[in-house]
Amino acid sequence: MSKVLFYLILKPLSLLPYWVLYGISNFLAFVFYYLLPYRKKVVLQNLKNSFPNKSEKEINKICKKFYAHLCDLIVESVKLFSISNEQILKRFKVNNPEILQPYFDRGQSLIIVGGHYNNWEMLAAGIDQQVPHDTVGLYSKLSNAFFDDKMKSSRSAFGLRMVTSKDSFAYFKEKHDTPRMTIFGADQSPTYSKSVYWTTFLNQETAVALGTERFAKKYDMPVAYGTINKEKRGHFSLDLSILCESPKDTEEGEITAQHTRKLEEQILAQPEYWLWTHKRWKRKRKENE
Repeated sequence: MSKVLFYLILKPLSLLPYWVLYGISNFLAFVFYYLLPYRKKVVLQNLKNSFPNKSEKEINKICKKFYAHLCDLIVESVKLFSISNEQILKRFKVNNPEILQPYFDRGQSLIIVGGHYNNWEMLAAGIDQQVPHDTVGLYSKLSNAFFDDKMKSSRSAFGLRMVTSKDSFAYFKEKHDTPRMTIFGADQSPTYSKSVYWTTFLNQETAVALGTERFAKKYDMPVAYGTINKEKRGHFSLDLSILCESPKDTEEGEITAQHTRKLEEQILAQPEYWLWTHKRWKRKRKENE
């Protein structure tokens, strides 16, 4: 069934021009918001908890904008199954790759951390060609093996190497001939098996996984934050900013607090571009934490 869905629907859709795909996106946004609400209760509750001072009208306005963004993200992700290299470079740009050059010149690997904000799929497809380092993206494997392979192929089509979270420890132990830039997404709800940093994020007590900080400290890799900007529909850019030069010299939780605050700043500025369908606050703090 997965193969039928991909080869008869998704792959042909990916061959359509953007203007047609955005027409489909507009229709889907109407359906998901008005007719067949997709996780709308989750979205609204997340928004209300995050912005208690906003009126119901303001919350609904953000919610509606979010579904428009989500459906754009869906069709833009489908397009990646057949997008050309020329189109990727036209639609995704790293604004300041030069800040990475000094690290590359001295053979130093680093970590880029960010969140599921704006179009992270476009970042995965377009970043490797625009930075000096070899790029690696950590990801959670999909339960469907066929779609996991297709997703991995679309993200890595233009140079990015994909490594599962499960294999991350082995990956960091590997020896490499050239410096690497490893990309972490740090805004998903951590499982109860993971050690976390507790903080207030979007007005709520929030558990943040310590993976980014732990790897940075263990291998003394500088940490940068990646801010994805939406320039216009279907066009994105990335701004990089160094958060930490010497992770081993930082206090416990310091790096995690820094990248969490950066993401929060983005969301507060334009909340509609974050992934509100995600049950971000499902992990609750236990008495001994």
